[in-house]
Amino acid sequence: MNQSRPQLFGMLAGLFLAAGLVLSSMLATTTWLKVKNSQFIMSKGSTRKNVKSDLVVWRGSFTTEAPTLLEAQHKLQADRMVVARFLAGDGITNVVFKPITIEKREASVELKTPAENVTESEQRTIGYRLAQSVRVESADVDRLAELDTTPLVEQGVLFTSEPPQFLYTKVAEEKIEMLAEATRDARARAEQIAVQGNRSIASLHNAEMGVFQITPLHGTDISGDGMNDTSSLDKTITAVVTATFLLK
Repeated sequence: MNQSRPQLFGMLAGLFLAAGLVLSSMLATTTWLKVKNSQFIMSKGSTRKNVKSDLVVWRGSFTTEAPTLLEAQHKLQADRMVVARFLAGDGITNVVFKPITIEKREASVELKTPAENVTESEQRTIGYRLAQSVRVESADVDRLAELDTTPLVEQGVLFTSEPPQFLYTKVAEEKIEMLAEATRDARARAEQIAVQGNRSIASLHNAEMGVFQITPLHGTDISGDGMNDTSSLDKTITAVVTATFLLK
């Protein structure tokens, strides 16, 4: 009984190996027939390039409140000077302050009429909230990536900042070279398939450019409309080309 078990395992291994060889042979034969009987072959090529953002857009805003509009304006002006000094002290230029927005704060006040003993409500202005946003566009991406606005809050400024947007402005310049590399990759793939039918590539018939994907470094997420990541300092650009080649 113990001697027959290794023989059984050996027979099963042999059957699996034989089945694998038959399947591989069938696939190779199918590929050979398709390539042999066709005048064209289509393949998809791609290329990737890792880049670092060369432009950052940083935004923030600060607010103030006061019982009167004039007092709120004075407080906002003082806060603006604090923000301007803070950014200048950090070596940040190209600062743009946006127009001020004004919000009137109202509250319901109850009024009583002594003669009729009736209580009525009336909306009254109790103060003003003013806000101003600031925008910085700079090539100094490392400095703004590490900017900490905590000192502004410590100085009494109600300041909030948005996550910086990191951009790569040379995508258009990279396109031509990357599309050429993706086309060469598509040709190499097509040549590997063509040899299965004892054929070779004659010339490029046409090529269709896919959308560019700009993702976080080594990112794998893609979109049918193309991605343009602005959250990451370091990015990966992916170009895809679908090419059709004439066979000979």
